[in-house]
Amino acid sequence: MTTPRPTKRTMSMPVIAATTAALPAVVLSSLAVAQPATAAPAPLQRKIPATLAAAMQAQAAQKAAVIPAQSVASTLPSALRPMAPSTPDTYKIVRGDTISAIAYRFNLDTNDLLRLNNLTATTIIYPGQTIKLTGSAPKPAQPAPAPAAPAPATNAAATYTVVPGDTLSAIAAKHGVPLSSIFSWNNLSGSSIIYPGQKIKVSGGGTAPAPSAPAPATPAAPSPALANTGSYTIKAGDTLSAIASRLGVSLSALMSANNVTATTVIYPGQKLTVPGSGALQPAGDTKPLVPSTFLGFTYPPAVVSSANENKALLNASPVPSRAEMKTIVADTARRMGVSPSLALAFAEQESGFDQRAVSPANAIGTMQVIPSSGQWASDLVGRKLNLLDPYDNATAGVAIIRALIATSKDLDTAIAGYYQGQYSVSKYGMYDDTKRYVESIKARQRTFG
Repeated sequence: MTTPRPTKRTMSMPVIAATTAALPAVVLSSLAVAQPATAAPAPLQRKIPATLAAAMQAQAAQKAAVIPAQSVASTLPSALRPMAPSTPDTYKIVRGDTISAIAYRFNLDTNDLLRLNNLTATTIIYPGQTIKLTGSAPKPAQPAPAPAAPAPATNAAATYTVVPGDTLSAIAAKHGVPLSSIFSWNNLSGSSIIYPGQKIKVSGGGTAPAPSAPAPATPAAPSPALANTGSYTIKAGDTLSAIASRLGVSLSALMSANNVTATTVIYPGQKLTVPGSGALQPAGDTKPLVPSTFLGFTYPPAVVSSANENKALLNASPVPSRAEMKTIVADTARRMGVSPSLALAFAEQESGFDQRAVSPANAIGTMQVIPSSGQWASDLVGRKLNLLDPYDNATAGVAIIRALIATSKDLDTAIAGYYQGQYSVSKYGMYDDTKRYVESIKARQRTFG
């Protein structure tokens, strides 16, 4: 699906609860209150009431059969309680999971589970990821009382380099120090923004100055190194507001200088113009993540722009490994009635099982499906597919393969249709590069059995 050809047109036991609130006094015709053993009375011939009034009178006469509410047990006997599910040491995330749902399923505390895995409430989890369910979770650090007169430390302070997804509270918990100390040692607060690559002090040795008398407030001078560069290269985890704050410029000025808005997608490696500095570099002089040309063909700017946005989104998102994508593709093919070896051959040929792959033609993910073909695949399976989702991406690719096989005269023509487009193959025949593609797919299929 990476070809520069015209757009493809191819077609346990149930839970039991018994409480006085849940079980009010009820007439149970099949139960009898235990009585002392006596001679069994002769069966009574019950007459069916002829009128509603007679039926109500007959019901009132049966009060002895009513079980008083106070006699109903308020707790379930232990012998009837459902067995609690055993908690494994680890658990592999599947689609639709959330940390809170996993904690509920295994009767765990959500906060303990987050701490056990060094996660936060906003951390993204993904299918195939393994988390721990048992073990000792670090307890939240309690702020230590500030000493009356701390003496200057002489030993060097330990530091930690921030990585994407870090928070100050997680860093404090990881190093077993109070969050308030992290704030103090680094001159930060609860609203401070941290960024990947930043050094955070995680001990107070030799770095935290003793409190002194407050000095007259003076405006902080911007960093000369940043003020004179004229541009800034975006790193993973950056946001426009964080960049503006670190560079000492207003967010509106930064957006205006780069012709972007608050909803514009930025990506690692992109260069931004820093307003108010010398030797400004034009905002357009940036190296895109996806080039505009491929195999001698230049693609329209709108297509390349969309490809760059999709590439940036995939770069910023957790995706399965190549080995995990291989399993996803094979499982999807089996479920949809397509030869797994054939689907694997397409995935390897198209992307090498790389879900972050995006071509200049905006072919997305492992199966390299362009948006128009993705819409067709959505129609084939009866639901909207998101090509950025690894499972939907595999589903789209396999659905197209299945449809091409069903509507082509032979397998070679079906394979060619995935690359060149079924309509183009039927009208013009296979191009030379298409023929090479078909042979490559067939060779790869043999390696997958």
